Amino acid sequence: MEFAVRDLHIEFGARVLFDALSFVVERGERIAFAGQNGAGKSTLMKCIVGVMEPDRGEILLPKHTKVGYLPQDGIHIAGTALLEELLSSAGQLTELQAKVDELSAELQRLAPESSDYRDTLDEIGRLELILHDRDAAALRPRAESILRGLGFAEADFTRDCGEFSGGWQMRIALAKLLLQEPEVLLLDEPTNHLDLQSQRWLEQSLRSYRGAICIISHDIALLDNLVSRTIAFHHGRAEEYAGNFSFYLRESKARREALLRRAKAQQREIAKTQEFIDRFRAKATKATQVQSRIKQLEKVELIEVEDEDAVMNFHFPPPPPGGHVVVQLDKASKAYGSIVLLRDYDFMVSKGDRIAIVGVNGSGKSTFTRLISGTEPPDSGELSFGSHTEVAFFSQTHADVLDDEQTVLECVEAAAGRETRPLVRNILGCFLFRGDDVFKKIGVLSGGERSRVALVCMLLKPANFLIMDEPTNHLDFQSQEVLQRALAEYPGSYCIVSHNRQFLDPIVNKVLEFRPGQPPRLFYGNVSQYIDSIEAEERRNNAAAPTAAAGTPQEGNRREARRARAQAREWRAKIIRPLERELEQVESDIAARDAEKETITAELSKPENMSDNQKLMELTQRYRQLEAESEALYTRWEELSLDIERKTAEWERENSGEND
Repeated sequence: MEFAVRDLHIEFGARVLFDALSFVVERGERIAFAGQNGAGKSTLMKCIVGVMEPDRGEILLPKHTKVGYLPQDGIHIAGTALLEELLSSAGQLTELQAKVDELSAELQRLAPESSDYRDTLDEIGRLELILHDRDAAALRPRAESILRGLGFAEADFTRDCGEFSGGWQMRIALAKLLLQEPEVLLLDEPTNHLDLQSQRWLEQSLRSYRGAICIISHDIALLDNLVSRTIAFHHGRAEEYAGNFSFYLRESKARREALLRRAKAQQREIAKTQEFIDRFRAKATKATQVQSRIKQLEKVELIEVEDEDAVMNFHFPPPPPGGHVVVQLDKASKAYGSIVLLRDYDFMVSKGDRIAIVGVNGSGKSTFTRLISGTEPPDSGELSFGSHTEVAFFSQTHADVLDDEQTVLECVEAAAGRETRPLVRNILGCFLFRGDDVFKKIGVLSGGERSRVALVCMLLKPANFLIMDEPTNHLDFQSQEVLQRALAEYPGSYCIVSHNRQFLDPIVNKVLEFRPGQPPRLFYGNVSQYIDSIEAEERRNNAAAPTAAAGTPQEGNRREARRARAQAREWRAKIIRPLERELEQVESDIAARDAEKETITAELSKPENMSDNQKLMELTQRYRQLEAESEALYTRWEELSLDIERKTAEWERENSGEND
């Protein structure tokens, strides 16, 4: 056992969060804490780690168990260089050795055949493994590896921790925990500030983590791939589910439906019994049976089915009609000092585009949203909006400019127009402001709550082009679903900076990837398809450039390595390069047709053409022809991409077979 919660009771005023909550966490378990915001998940973690005291009950921790805790926010580290901060946090070698010595002495007093002897021996082995990992020679490379995995560059290692912003501060705290390897790891929304690459790295690290993990997250993909047990909190109760988050969603629905059926069956039985009592109460011959049934009813424990939390829906206000071109960048450049984010970059958002913007932190995603929103001008080049484009922009900084003296309701009503003002209470409910929450002053809200207020203000503005920078960071699962459904039926265009694959996949049709020092790249499809493309690209690159290890002098395989590289180049030139050339041509053809469609759209809007029926017919027919050609080209693009991926995989299988 790593720790146990026994008869925990926590209440705030008249509200009971937990009553007689008990559960045990075993070594190596991965457990998700589930439930709506406000259900008590974060409070429970604070009690486990000792930050808060419960009203009643206790947390039982074995003598040598250490608990590591990552809160959602509120961490600031300064005064030491990044790498040194990590190394100093994990350098408790003396303390660990003292633990090993203490347990070794205890081992001498235990009977070898006892379970305590085996448990103590296991604990000594585990601690000695940690001591080995934290050996000064091994600790630095491991610390550097963790920092790189979480997105830090080597140049960051010597920077003062105080130079990093809030999201990077949380990464520093997470890196320290992973290096320390406490027996219990409590993670509260660990992926909120991570890009896709760092999320993938973290998921792999957590899957191989030696200790127990309890995690709160709205990233369903992470939970499904990591946890094997879910504890759900609802109205002061906790229910356990022996599966991942998706299993919990299915099973909780099935349990509720089964409970409803039992409650209905019970009510039918009660009604029949009551009918018998009412019918024969006055008959002396039935008196004994009537009394028996009355006593039977008195003993019945009614099955109670709690009302489900109301699931609200939000619909965007109808957007104004707009042109085919939404926004366009021509030869745009943007730099901050020596850091060049864009150079002579051309980009266009067309009507109906639903674009996910992804990439490592610091690669320029937020700057790009400010450019295409018109909030910040390019250093050179031109930004132009299409005919009747109306922009609604949500950025994390918008939460900082809210009026602290206004209530939540006053703030949102001030942002709403005449048509959207009646929607204010509904949308606030959708985004976790319910009941008296709407009368809280902005100044007393947490950072996440302020961010949600700013998001609501943006969503109520009628617009045909939405730009959102990390809109789901502070939303629970239900609120994400509300926003996702609203975006799915929204008729305008949008760009969303997010790394929440579960949220993005059903609602985007393009992915714009940012990488430091490289121009952004556009991919067709959703985020999962983008990741598949990136992984296929990495496999192709690996096939074209065999690893240096295969030809190291130590292995004496230089000649074999040169032969393998030559074969790879020959295979790539013969098989893959023709497909890539065709793929490039198809992409060029798609771009040419898009450009011609743009020209036709402009022609259609000219007054002289609008009165010429023959001209209108010709332009419309040509536009439809281009649409059909584009669709065929997209199909071919997908076929070629899959063919390249398939052939590369076949080559890798055959090549690995030769090496075996």
